[in-house]
Amino acid sequence: MAEASRNSETAALQKGRRMAFGMVNPHMYYLNKVMSSLFLDTSVPGEERTNFKSIHSITDFWKFMEGPFLEGLYWDSWYNNENLYDLKNTSRIYYENILLGVPRVRQLKVRNNTCKVYSSVQSLMNECYNKYTSENEDLTDFGLKLDTEWKYSAPSKNSPWHWGFVGVYRNGGYIFTLSKSKSETLNKFINLRMNSWITRGTRVIFIDFSLYNANVNLFCIIRLVAEFPATGGIITSWQFYSVKLLRYVSYYDYFIAACEIAFCIFLFVFTIQELQKIKEFKSAYFKSIWNWLELLLLVLCFVAVFFNLYYNIQIFLLLGQLLKNTEKYSDFYFLAYWYIYYNNVIAITIFFAWIKIFKFISFNKTMSQLSTTLSRCIKDIVGFAIMFFIIFFAYAQLGFLLFGSQVDDFSTFQNSIFAQFRIVLGDFNFAGIQQANFILGPIYFITFIFFVFFVLLNMFLAIINDTYSEVKADYSIGRSPDFEVGKMIKERYKNALEKLKLKKSQKAEDKKSMKRKDLAEQARREGFDEKEIQSAEQMKKWKERLEKKYYSTEIQDDYQPVTQQEFRDLFLYAVELEKELHYVSLKLNRVMRKVSALQY
Repeated sequence: MAEASRNSETAALQKGRRMAFGMVNPHMYYLNKVMSSLFLDTSVPGEERTNFKSIHSITDFWKFMEGPFLEGLYWDSWYNNENLYDLKNTSRIYYENILLGVPRVRQLKVRNNTCKVYSSVQSLMNECYNKYTSENEDLTDFGLKLDTEWKYSAPSKNSPWHWGFVGVYRNGGYIFTLSKSKSETLNKFINLRMNSWITRGTRVIFIDFSLYNANVNLFCIIRLVAEFPATGGIITSWQFYSVKLLRYVSYYDYFIAACEIAFCIFLFVFTIQELQKIKEFKSAYFKSIWNWLELLLLVLCFVAVFFNLYYNIQIFLLLGQLLKNTEKYSDFYFLAYWYIYYNNVIAITIFFAWIKIFKFISFNKTMSQLSTTLSRCIKDIVGFAIMFFIIFFAYAQLGFLLFGSQVDDFSTFQNSIFAQFRIVLGDFNFAGIQQANFILGPIYFITFIFFVFFVLLNMFLAIINDTYSEVKADYSIGRSPDFEVGKMIKERYKNALEKLKLKKSQKAEDKKSMKRKDLAEQARREGFDEKEIQSAEQMKKWKERLEKKYYSTEIQDDYQPVTQQEFRDLFLYAVELEKELHYVSLKLNRVMRKVSALQY
């Protein structure tokens, strides 16, 4: 039953991998790369250094909107399917992708007087705009107050929030959609720029649109983000999500669907098996780390199935309506959001499924030594890790306080932690550290390298190396040889034949029992009394049980726990061996005395 369970688990693991590979393919990367080069790397004509990545001011932002963004967006191939290969200077980038609906631009603002100003400088300031929060958000109309771009639109309930560099932003705000006419859109941008649509209270602007490539059956949902922090300037970021919303089109897609159905069946069977194990072993079930891994995988699988069902239901309800809205903005971002989360759950599930392979190959000596080494030194590693992270976080805090205002790698405490991990790996900016603090910078760097890299990391390796040496020595003197694969196959083959022919197995047991009886009768004929025969049989039973427990070829761990009953058996076994040794010694002395008497 255990072997059947192992085979079924392996089959389910393979189907899970096929599902995971069906979620991501190389075309997604290439589509994202093409779109990012078009909208991020294209520069303003005459200003090669001005593209979306290099925007630092409101003037740069409007130059990008009226230049590269407008030129990249408005080609006839975005809106129709006519052949453009006869046109000059027309790239296949535009022909291969179709714009779905129209793009949308929206901004979020904060109210005036949302920050506290020190009394001594209040006379110098008339306006004060704090960082963006939902409490500080401006909900009033402003500017011309004519169209939607000047009027506040309430956020929808189901729309996800956006996590930016300097804030977390919700949906809604001051929204307008672009026209399908390039000239109308250009006039719209000029009108907004002339009437100061971007104000001091502006904190973020989102540019959202979606494309579809029928050649690879992929939707590309694009979001360009320009954040306006309270310190001034602009921080740009972007998201390119290539997702497969039309999932079942080709034969391979239907094969993936079959794998998904098989995966659900296996998941149901495994759940029943684990529940039966919990019912049988009760609290002892939770003492094994592999059982905890099984439960974690089951939970992740159920979460993945839930995400998949919800995601497919939303596609069924929304996709048709979104594709019909050719004159309005089609919000595919919600579907892409759930697709990415579903893909993340699948990725984590597959990761732990790969880790589970160690359970199936633990009969190998090398793998068993690895697991035994880690399990034996875990306490030492935990104790060492506490000391390591105390020193590590102390240096992270020191770096943040010394260089946080001048070096980007140490601008936050979290960045300081990641920067120190990079220093350990050999990736660091020593020139920036030295320039930030000419005296303390080199001292920080040299002491960190000495204590963390040369001392602590070598102590960590020494702990593992010392434990591995002990485990290797124990295996060489106290463990049986490797569990050979050929032997395993022969045993499985023999067990299968016995299951097909149950009488043969029963005859073997009867033959073994008759052999024991024959040995006992032979001992009686040779003059041994019943007490000695029973003692010998008891010792043989102890020996077989102990060999099965401690010297079996199927042992998974280096040390097996010893119960009180087993300790009592070991003690009685040792006492009986001592008695037997004493009895043999007396007989030997008696024989030697008889031999000596015969010689005289």
